[in-house]
Amino acid sequence: MPFSPNKEFKAEPRMFVRGEGMYLYKPNGEKVIDASAGLFCVAAGHCRPEIAQAVFEQLSTLDYTMPFTRAHPKAFELAEQIASYTPGDLNRIFFCCSGSESVDSAMKIALAYHRARGQGHRQLFVSRERAYHGVNMGGVALSGMVNNRRTFGPGMAGVYHMRHTALPENKFVRGQPEKGAELAEDLLRICNLVGGENIAAVFVEPAAGSFGCLPPPKGYLNRLREICDQQGILLVFDEVITGWGRMGAAFGAQKFGVTPDILTMAKAVTNAAQPLGAVAVRQDVYDTITNSGPEKGIEFFHGYTYSAHPASCAAGLAMMDIFRKEQLIERAAAMSDYFLDGIFSLKDIPGIVDIRGVGMMAAIELAPGATPGARGHEAQKALYDANLNLKATGDSIIFGPPFIAEKHHIDEIINKTRSVLTSMSKK
Repeated sequence: MPFSPNKEFKAEPRMFVRGEGMYLYKPNGEKVIDASAGLFCVAAGHCRPEIAQAVFEQLSTLDYTMPFTRAHPKAFELAEQIASYTPGDLNRIFFCCSGSESVDSAMKIALAYHRARGQGHRQLFVSRERAYHGVNMGGVALSGMVNNRRTFGPGMAGVYHMRHTALPENKFVRGQPEKGAELAEDLLRICNLVGGENIAAVFVEPAAGSFGCLPPPKGYLNRLREICDQQGILLVFDEVITGWGRMGAAFGAQKFGVTPDILTMAKAVTNAAQPLGAVAVRQDVYDTITNSGPEKGIEFFHGYTYSAHPASCAAGLAMMDIFRKEQLIERAAAMSDYFLDGIFSLKDIPGIVDIRGVGMMAAIELAPGATPGARGHEAQKALYDANLNLKATGDSIIFGPPFIAEKHHIDEIINKTRSVLTSMSKK
């Protein structure tokens, strides 16, 4: 099992057999409120019949066509609809199958872009400590989460990491903290060290998700944008978690007012009903790569067997309809204050050392025990027993409910969390 203590799970399996709306169901029939939308991907709630029907109809009509030199209409329809949400002129879409693949695809796009414009020496990448950029080897090299890297050696060379922005003085700050923008100067320091003219791209999550909801300090992303412009470096936003409404806007780029050159996405684009990832790029990035190739030859030697799979595109189009008809992104923005009010109301519980939150995502960090990460793991197990589902990373438990949540759902999440964490604090 991925990212799981397999021996423990075998002895004490935690299973779900059904989902509906805000809830998952255990084998014994108990319903569990999903406080993390699966893995921040089931934005419209579980088992949407519109998506299931769209996938069924697509599989009954055209189940597959190879994506190399062939295509199907729904891929272009979905690309157009995605481009109507992306910021700036990031209106060219490359499809893949997951968030991890979208990151590695973005790395290749960055390298191809610079080579096409006669700057093939730009081979280096910059990311951040405590960042998560998927589990493919390129993304692992970019990532700054130690346990994701330790077993696999140094991996891809030529990746440098800026410091993270989890400053002690920003504890219990709601939204963007005032302090920490100066940490963006780490990028300039790296440019001075290795030569900005050798760096292809900088990868950042607008708000770090898997680490445990780390919103950017005010001005931080703006300064990264400035330095990238000065140095000719592409700025890439990994919006696999933050995209599609999680921040209270279509993408974190719009929420924080900074437009990248490349943007990765996955998860909620299909409501997780089918695997799909995508990379959105600026028009001039697309033009530079495609115009560099031969008249009838391949311009970009990259892709996957299941790129723009018909069933995945059908799911994506059905999800686009739900976003529009139910105004899901607007609903997320409207519910954010109530959600964050509830999460921050828990700060009086002993053993909580930090709370962070923005949009419809938040994290509660617990005081560590003798073994780092043990308290977070204990908390998510206890919450499962109390019929609440969420994700833990280290000693943080992370909240990101579906956008269909009503106030009574938020109340249920908060009340169960308070009960479990209060009980844990007395042990």
